[in-house]
Amino acid sequence: MTEPTTEPSATIADVLARRYGLAPDHLVQLPIGQGTTNYRATCAGRHVFVKHYPPGTDLAGEADATELSALAGRHGVPVAGLLRNHAGEPIDTSSPYAVSVWEWMPGAVVTTDLTAGQARGAGATLGRIHAAFATLPASAGPSLQAQNWLSVDLADLAATIDRLADIAQARIAAGTADPFDAHAVRTLAERRHSIDEIPRLIGDLPTLTTQVLHGDYSPVNLLFDGDWLTAVIDFRPPDPFFIAYEVGRVAFYPNTVATTTDWLTTARTLIEAYVQANPTVAADDIRACARVALLQLLTSLYGVKQHYLKPGLFQDALDEFWLLRHRAVRVLLDHWADTDALLHDLITDR
Repeated sequence: MTEPTTEPSATIADVLARRYGLAPDHLVQLPIGQGTTNYRATCAGRHVFVKHYPPGTDLAGEADATELSALAGRHGVPVAGLLRNHAGEPIDTSSPYAVSVWEWMPGAVVTTDLTAGQARGAGATLGRIHAAFATLPASAGPSLQAQNWLSVDLADLAATIDRLADIAQARIAAGTADPFDAHAVRTLAERRHSIDEIPRLIGDLPTLTTQVLHGDYSPVNLLFDGDWLTAVIDFRPPDPFFIAYEVGRVAFYPNTVATTTDWLTTARTLIEAYVQANPTVAADDIRACARVALLQLLTSLYGVKQHYLKPGLFQDALDEFWLLRHRAVRVLLDHWADTDALLHDLITDR
């Protein structure tokens, strides 16, 4: 893909008119998403969602992701409808700005305090997705992602933490610090200490099931109208990984764990609904989901790493997310017995 040389909104507007028969009256970039640039286009009163893929994106994989969304829709999952271009292609590559175009879905993102109804909807819908994707041929294949995830290079992780802390400390010493730097020094020091827990946590894991997943199932990709889940968006290319990861990630979402007192109740409600919708899920996958969620948080420097090495599209949001994820690590470590008891009860009650 060649590097674009024209203003993106003008080119994308041209693509919508020329390749989709949609003449935009308004095209507004949305302050969401880190991997793609996203727009809302208004075309003669009709709203559509436009996703622009940056150069270097695996567009074949992204096309496969659109098929996963359609498959989920055929199994009762509310999804956005994909609009194909005049050539019937899911992703248009006729300009330097590769795009996919989707029906605009109603609803709002809820990232902190899910109601009981929202938690049930999120859990049941994920259960339907996993049940539908379990029979895909790719689900039976090996998971390189899982193998890499279990092979944590602690020395490299520690070195990266030290590198980021050094940058933040240098800014403070030079008098050029921004408000985030002091938070970074503190949280990175705490993370440096906490990674000592990683070998024990990995060693205690049972054998876990891998299969094709949604790939990014979290509250930021769920739209709600009140308690009603109106859409699941942003399916990722098929790449088998742990069921326990996707269940744990949404059940123990960092924003919820870090900012609410009833996060265990939310997790129980969500996982109960998940198991009801996917009753063949292995007990070990449920039993380990909090441990996998904690390990993912402990081994990830997402947010703070971007701040110092390669800022994201909306870095302020990434900075806040890093602080929430770090706080969630502390909460989960402090309440480990509570989460174990919760998951034991859920498996026993099946």
